[in-house]
Amino acid sequence: MGMTMTQKILAAHAGLPYVEAGQLIEADLDLVLGNDITSPVAIHEMDKFKKEGVFDKEKIALVMDHFVPNKDIKSAEHCKCVREFACRHDITNYFDVGEMGIEHALLPEKGLTVAGDVVIGADSHTCTYGALGAFSTGVGSTDMAAGMATGKAWFKVPSAIKFNLIGKPSKWVSGKDIILHIIGMIGVDGALYKSMEFTGEGIHNLSMDDRFTIANMAIEAGGKNGIFPVDDITLAYMKEHSKREFKVYEADEDAVYDEEYTIDLSKLKPTVAFPHLPENTKTVDEITEDIKIDQVVIGSCTNGRIDDLRCAAEVMQGEHVKKGVRCIVIPATQKIYLQAIEEGLIQTFIQAGAIVSTPTCGPCLGGYMGILAAGERCVSTTNRNFVGRMGHIDSEIYLASPAVAAASAITGKISSPEELDN
Repeated sequence: MGMTMTQKILAAHAGLPYVEAGQLIEADLDLVLGNDITSPVAIHEMDKFKKEGVFDKEKIALVMDHFVPNKDIKSAEHCKCVREFACRHDITNYFDVGEMGIEHALLPEKGLTVAGDVVIGADSHTCTYGALGAFSTGVGSTDMAAGMATGKAWFKVPSAIKFNLIGKPSKWVSGKDIILHIIGMIGVDGALYKSMEFTGEGIHNLSMDDRFTIANMAIEAGGKNGIFPVDDITLAYMKEHSKREFKVYEADEDAVYDEEYTIDLSKLKPTVAFPHLPENTKTVDEITEDIKIDQVVIGSCTNGRIDDLRCAAEVMQGEHVKKGVRCIVIPATQKIYLQAIEEGLIQTFIQAGAIVSTPTCGPCLGGYMGILAAGERCVSTTNRNFVGRMGHIDSEIYLASPAVAAASAITGKISSPEELDN
């Protein structure tokens, strides 16, 4: 019986010739990640271990991104705790104001994650790095602490679901629409503790930014991880961003999958997840009523990359945000922010009546930079639309792609970019 891509990576890091679904293993880690919310808890847990030092100062990444620049005294104290820990242990990859970015965009950009890695992070969306052909998954802060101390983590080897992608997506269909379609199809628990493995010739029609978005939201289907095969697009990205050695793993032909789905990307349409679950999806042409909105957020670890900003700017070029709508644009990293300035994207956003923020997770988790009041509606390119996720429990969040978000900001209601041409 063969192994899936994920199983091969885990076997190699556990020093085993073979693993199977359900098996408990201990694996060596290539990177341990924490942010300003989760790291302080892990640091306090490490203090209980009474262990001097960390397993490898090069293989820990601490990214201050959720409430940074600090929104209040509590968030400032959290960052101070992590900053002092990073200094005390001489952590190489500590990123604060001026260097920081949203963690799951920043780490690949910095070349800290590559194909074949095993990565854990005290953040649900650590599964993003599967876009590069790595096994990456979110863990609790206690597991992060153990990882920083020992360089190892326990895993139950996941079974897998295969998603065979064929065809080429149309103009306004992006990675966000693909993953929302999949979550709408299988549900928020459809891949519970399973590896979502993406294959097929359609992958070649997806940019790295599309792949990061799809892998990022594997957790929203309950997945343990999402993972893509390594192709020329992946290799070019890693060559540009990283000097680390990597290893390419491929699933065996006789690998076992719990389920298999074939998705024709050419048939997909821009998709929106209605409140209050990512599985509650409708395509834009299925929305018959006018859903008026109060706010639009374009950014996050899901959709704050340069392709996302380019797409939003293309829609907003020469247009203006509807009076009464607040449009907030958040580049995911400093590098992306600078590139957006150089390409004139920031000018387009500001001329259209949007505001542009320094990189931060901010509004995604109801932190700051765009909290919703009771009764308000927001179209957001983030990854979760649970009750109260971005503010008041009586507010509503509609998840969408940058193209749909930008078009909705202009019309003041949930809209497709194609509607602006009519």
